[in-house]
Amino acid sequence: MTVGEVGGAPAPRLLVRGGSRLCGQVPVSGAKNSALKLMAASLLASGNSVLHNVPDIQDVHTMREVLEYLGADVEFSDGTMTVDTTSVQSHVAPYELVQRMRASIQIMGPLVARFGEARVAMPGGCNLGPRKIDIHLRGLAEMGGVVRSDHGFVEVTASRLHGTDMFLEYPSVGATENLLMAAVMAEGTTTLENAAREPEIVDLCKFLISMGADIDGAGSSTIRINGVTEMHPAEHTVIGDRIEAGTFLIAGAVTGGDVEVTGISPHVLDLFLSKLRAVGVTIHENARSIRAGGDPASFVAVDVSTLPYPGFATDLQAQMMVLLSIAQGVSVVTENVFENRFGFVDELVRLGADIRVDGNHAVLTGGRSLTGAIVRCPDLRAGAALTLAGLAAEGCTELRDVYHIDRGYERFEDKLRALGAEIERVTADSA
Repeated sequence: MTVGEVGGAPAPRLLVRGGSRLCGQVPVSGAKNSALKLMAASLLASGNSVLHNVPDIQDVHTMREVLEYLGADVEFSDGTMTVDTTSVQSHVAPYELVQRMRASIQIMGPLVARFGEARVAMPGGCNLGPRKIDIHLRGLAEMGGVVRSDHGFVEVTASRLHGTDMFLEYPSVGATENLLMAAVMAEGTTTLENAAREPEIVDLCKFLISMGADIDGAGSSTIRINGVTEMHPAEHTVIGDRIEAGTFLIAGAVTGGDVEVTGISPHVLDLFLSKLRAVGVTIHENARSIRAGGDPASFVAVDVSTLPYPGFATDLQAQMMVLLSIAQGVSVVTENVFENRFGFVDELVRLGADIRVDGNHAVLTGGRSLTGAIVRCPDLRAGAALTLAGLAAEGCTELRDVYHIDRGYERFEDKLRALGAEIERVTADSA
């Protein structure tokens, strides 16, 4: 297999021609970071659970493969997914699937809760640094699970987990979700202190409650779970994707356009929207939509620090850096969540940005004109950000390794084209 091929076939690339103002409405798809965990949660009960507004993205298809490997029957069409877990028997998630997506580790909590055991390969996904699962495993051990690790697999067994009070050393989203799903059928009461507060956590709690769970405190830093003996299937609609919404709002801003994202509450993006306003982006909020636009020539520098929710989302850091690259003045972006989030900076510099990285800080000298070049997408959010940079650049930008974008954005090019973008997916041969 040669460079630029995937599975023996020429790898797709994106050709982006800058200079077009993006204008119009774009519907936000279901949240990737919620749908994957809801799919995992369906393992807690035997029978058919139905999820609506599920995004048609590669990560969802990977999680579907994980569930089917375990024995579930999954049907997925037009945003609606039915997961029949009646025949689930296997408790092992293989390396071949888990390596493709970190969220696969979320099946551990449900499997231990329902079946008393789980064996899961160490997770993969975007290369954002050593995102260890120590907090997940320590929490399961505190609940009575016996944790073993060998040959790249983690195994947890327990006849039945028991409730306990635990303080998470970091408000990890993944650990909060995994321990939530493990605790819903544990004996007694579990209290999670310093729990993650993301909207996707609240969405998961709502689904678990509809399945019969007894949960209090969703959306706060203290979540209390009273264990129940049995869960039942349920039906649920996935919340809108706030990261996708933020991506398209910045697309409107950097192109001097006027973009409205629909199907999202502005409340889940409060700090992000305040930063856009500080840059000079014009923002209009409605109950279920947000509109952004403005003149890039009037944008000014701001400092940004990523933090767990309700702080500035690390998943919007790369897109924000594109905006700050064209704003007048010097901005400092501090990454406090993932240590390798600046891995895309060299690619953005290839397009003309002036960025200097020092540890977890990036200093951006804005006011630069971006120009098209060949760049590669090192991860999901970086791929989206580089697409936005291409839209704001003069000339044509060719993006490689775009499979990262497919992991988390549904019909990305189609939505951009509907707003007026000149963007085309091509194979290496046609490029």
